[in-house]
Amino acid sequence: MNKWMLFAALSFSSIAYGNEALSVETPLPSNLQLAFPNESNIQPEESSFVVESVVPMSNELGERWAVVTLRNSVSGRRTLNHKHLMALVADGTRLHPEPFTQSFLANESLSIVVNFGLRKFPLLDVYSREE
Repeated sequence: MNKWMLFAALSFSSIAYGNEALSVETPLPSNLQLAFPNESNIQPEESSFVVESVVPMSNELGERWAVVTLRNSVSGRRTLNHKHLMALVADGTRLHPEPFTQSFLANESLSIVVNFGLRKFPLLDVYSREE
């Protein structure tokens, strides 16, 4: 009987782990035009950071993550934080990622992984707002 309990426990843990693994989402066409209303004018804070590319990821639990490549567009050292980025979600919601900070050298490009929490709908875009 103990063998079966151990087998069941191992099977359950491998199933649970499988749900947590992130998968890269299918990229949207670059010419896709989205026009969700933004009556409250929700925007990321202005910064010197330019989003160069976004790779959205998710899992079966509804976690939303993204690998975001950004460039510091000025000649001085700058620190990026979660308020400088925003995601557009497929239900029209706009949200900041979970809190983080990342230092960039002058004109440096870096890829970072950011967490947008649990969402039913996928991420459509991640963007910044230049000064």
